[in-house]
Amino acid sequence: MDTLIDVSALNSRMTSGQRTVLLDIRWALGDPHGHGHYLKEHIPGAVYVDLPTELAEPAEPARGRHPLPPLHKLQDAARRWGISTGDVVVAYDDAGNTSAARLWWMLRNAGFGSVYLLDGGLAAWRRAGLPLRGGPEETASGDVTLTDGGMRVIDAAQAAEWATRGVLLDARAGERYRGEIEPVDPRAGHIPGAVSAPTTGNLGDDGRFLPAQDLRLRFSRLGVDEATQTAVYCGSGVTAAHEIAALEIAGIPAALFPGSFSQWSNDASRPVATGAEPGDARQG
Repeated sequence: MDTLIDVSALNSRMTSGQRTVLLDIRWALGDPHGHGHYLKEHIPGAVYVDLPTELAEPAEPARGRHPLPPLHKLQDAARRWGISTGDVVVAYDDAGNTSAARLWWMLRNAGFGSVYLLDGGLAAWRRAGLPLRGGPEETASGDVTLTDGGMRVIDAAQAAEWATRGVLLDARAGERYRGEIEPVDPRAGHIPGAVSAPTTGNLGDDGRFLPAQDLRLRFSRLGVDEATQTAVYCGSGVTAAHEIAALEIAGIPAALFPGSFSQWSNDASRPVATGAEPGDARQG
């Protein structure tokens, strides 16, 4: 199952009249103005998706900063975005798909297979000199029916012992993994046993995913291949989805810990490690 669509293929679909549901997920930690960016300019026909309210429930210490919404809410939102059974969905953002991958993962988990990430996102569309427009978009409601359980997930208890049977990847920036800074969660550091694998390492300088062979090499150096039991977390389950997309491109299946470090660090009974190695300097 393909994960990506490039700008040329998307433009060909659009100019030939092939039905394509375009979704714009402009969100970044510390930037609450995604909708404003969308209204200023977006790919023609794209519908805005608000990550904090449509791709997540309100934050809870026991579930993390971006808990996954229940299936019926996701289905209602998907229909509101105009998705019907049999459609092709393309998601993008303006940050290397680090936000759009959340929607990609959620639709895949909900049994919707024909969802793709626009490789390079809005920046690649701009570089190609293709048209943009501003303002809101009108779209008719869809009729898609979603299911659940299409992607693998783990909980905190499984994350705690994952390193004993496989590799747990931490997709956050290295300085957060090491515990040097923590801008949003109550404790700094990482889940003991986790391996640092910043999401930025999945992308080239142009914001596109690295070729599959390069991603395989990257993950091999982190101890991961197609035979490895692999799971991923980040701060709140958003950029971890990007890591899972990169792993899929490399031919490696992986599970998501949705609550991620925001859930883990709110539980005082869970130890936290700091430093550059998976298990050093454990803290209560």
